[in-house]
Amino acid sequence: MIKFYTKTNCPLCEEAKGLLDLLNTAPIPVEEIDIYQSDDLLETYQLMIPVIVYKNNELYGNDISIENISRLLAE
Repeated sequence: MIKFYTKTNCPLCEEAKGLLDLLNTAPIPVEEIDIYQSDDLLETYQLMIPVIVYKNNELYGNDISIENISRLLAE
């Protein structure tokens, strides 16, 4: 399962979700998690979102690209 940490009104999150949907051809189930549902998530991810987590590997914010998502999903 892929975990996708996001929040509402986040253009970078929307762009990352679009790339993830495009590249997730297997398809691997994606769990979208709004960081505002928990104070712990908000504290952990507020400055790093969007965050994609797959098999204990993480991609953060500006590091999310076609190349990096492809590499992450290939692991």
